[in-house]
Amino acid sequence: MSKNAKLNPVRGTQDLLPDEQRVHRHVEETAWRVAELYGFGEVSTPIFEFTDVFARTLGDTTDIVTKEMYTFEDRGGEGITLRPEGTAGLARAFISNGLTQELPLKLFYRGPMFRYERPQKGRRRQFHQVGVELLGVAGVQADIEVIALGRHILDDLKLTGTVTLELNTLGDKESRDAYRQTLVTYLEEVKDKLSEDSLKRLNTNPLRILDSKDDGDREIVAEAPSLMDSLNDESRTFFDELCDGLSRIGIDFSHNDRLVRGLDYYCHTAFEFTTDDLGAQGTVLAGGRYDGLIGQMGGPETPGIGWAAGVERLALMAGGVNEPTRPIAVIPIGEAAMNEALMLTQRLRRKGFAVELGYSGNLGKRMKRANKANARAAVILGEDEMARNAGTVRDMDSGEQVEVSLDRLEDTLSAYR
Repeated sequence: MSKNAKLNPVRGTQDLLPDEQRVHRHVEETAWRVAELYGFGEVSTPIFEFTDVFARTLGDTTDIVTKEMYTFEDRGGEGITLRPEGTAGLARAFISNGLTQELPLKLFYRGPMFRYERPQKGRRRQFHQVGVELLGVAGVQADIEVIALGRHILDDLKLTGTVTLELNTLGDKESRDAYRQTLVTYLEEVKDKLSEDSLKRLNTNPLRILDSKDDGDREIVAEAPSLMDSLNDESRTFFDELCDGLSRIGIDFSHNDRLVRGLDYYCHTAFEFTTDDLGAQGTVLAGGRYDGLIGQMGGPETPGIGWAAGVERLALMAGGVNEPTRPIAVIPIGEAAMNEALMLTQRLRRKGFAVELGYSGNLGKRMKRANKANARAAVILGEDEMARNAGTVRDMDSGEQVEVSLDRLEDTLSAYR
């Protein structure tokens, strides 16, 4: 790169400056606060794992593995991948740390993920997610609680009325195997009309064709047999209990029998909260049950269900974000006052006040900077005031000011917290 070249962030990444970061933090902290109410504990896994962690769990034929993962060889010759999603890493952590005796486990996570895909509204190559996993509970109560948690978070982000819960069942393995055979038989008869991607999936991952975004595929899928017709009694009972439980706690949903998860370890519940506010990419929170995942990774057979939500997408929609705390501006006039101001600002911060220190310039310039910082009050320290061990406190909204002893300054400023 030449010295004169303009430095820009890598395509698909962004700098989160204070205003944007504040909204992101609001989304993440809202999700964590609500998750804690449901008994979830926060965990953090590395942002990169051995490539096998994702290749084995996401499937060799998925777009994520074949097209989107950031994979490289480190200096030790190991295949390393930046995490494209959170569930596989948490499943690996469950096995690595021998947490079987801790079941049931309720885990919350947040952090950056990485996928090489076309950047678009609410979707970037480095993006952020919040998510939960509930491990060790095979009953439908876990599904209801995990979905209720997602709904609660969206409500607290003031998204009530802008998102819709779409729900489906994938059945158990017996039901899925029966449906896969029925689906492939139907698709084989129209395979000359399938898109190139769907044609590849026909023999490897046919359920994913139901989720195709190709217009021609969607016309074909509209006439495809329904998975509901292949459910055995156990799977149908599980889905009925899920629907009944959600209704009992006041969570509305619509049944979308084309909502699928293509990998074998997924079963029973699949769900998405979607919106029309973000264009074509309308999913804001999605999840499902994956009872076979941990066993497939080499751990003990362990039921699990979870979801993940994109922070960028939620940040585009979130309402009710609090404004930054309005600080107290400390404005010294003269060198002697600056020394006193340094000590005073630290004293006030230790007492829990947000404080901005005016570093240089005359009184007028420092007051302008205080206004720009949206200060609630200013403490002006001049030579005359300091001689009386006092400062002038100015209300930045009304303009009223009063001289206050520095010994009693905190009492006066408490009205401006």
